[in-house]
Amino acid sequence: MPGGKARGRTRILRPSRRRQKPIFQSRSVYRADLHCHSTCSDGTLTPVELLELAKEKELSAISITDHDTLDAYSEDVFQKSKELGVKLYVGVEFSTRHKKFPVHLLGYGVRKTPEILEFCRKHQERRLNRNREILEKLKRLSIIVEEEELGDPKDRTVGRPHIAEVLLKKHYISSIQEAFDRYIGEGKPCFASGESFTSQETIAVIQSVEGKAFIAHPHLIKKREILKDLLSMDFDGMECYYGFFHRTHEEKWLRIAEEKDWLVSGGSDFHGSITPHIQLGCSWVDEERVKAIFGEL
Repeated sequence: MPGGKARGRTRILRPSRRRQKPIFQSRSVYRADLHCHSTCSDGTLTPVELLELAKEKELSAISITDHDTLDAYSEDVFQKSKELGVKLYVGVEFSTRHKKFPVHLLGYGVRKTPEILEFCRKHQERRLNRNREILEKLKRLSIIVEEEELGDPKDRTVGRPHIAEVLLKKHYISSIQEAFDRYIGEGKPCFASGESFTSQETIAVIQSVEGKAFIAHPHLIKKREILKDLLSMDFDGMECYYGFFHRTHEEKWLRIAEEKDWLVSGGSDFHGSITPHIQLGCSWVDEERVKAIFGEL
């Protein structure tokens, strides 16, 4: 089923960007949040806690799209999914670069093969080197964060949000956002881009393990040249529904996806307490779009 041909969900129940607490429909309406993060990367809830929250929010399904890792997908987590009656679909979010510009890609339905696990391992190594570079730059400003304070990279994907958490704990900043605004955000004095895989390389890896490659939150990509290039690549789909973006922003991407005959995904990008204004399920897709992506329900 072509992803661009399916219709979107009922619009009157979409929250505006100004609404702090979205209105949720009853469980009789199928809703799937296909973009959220757990403690396996930079979220604050475990995979099981995410499923329990999804049940509480009366979501029909979720995909845990942790950064550069598939560690959320254990047998115990799938068993919990069955017990709760919340379908769990395999997903991952990869960090890439195109012409030195950061681009996030979503991979849905990937098989947990040695090839994809090795790709994730290389990403962990890349992140480790990048974190060390950031910590060295902070040290030059007399801001001391030891690598051990970030946690064991074997337990989760460690990145800038974890550095920000330590900065907050040690009272160098007053909020997580301040860490990015003053020190570790792109263009700030302690930012480091590190080495990265290209968008095209990542598309190929996702598709090589029978996954579907999506452009994540195109709403946030402001450079026209980058967008033009991405829209010419061999993606399977695009994340048209995202966070609290107004429907006028979504309609633009829905129109592009339909023109390209691409699949459509959507989700909240929920991270937990580090971004409390973004709630699980604040953006979602319906049953038809989920079936188009994953082939079954």
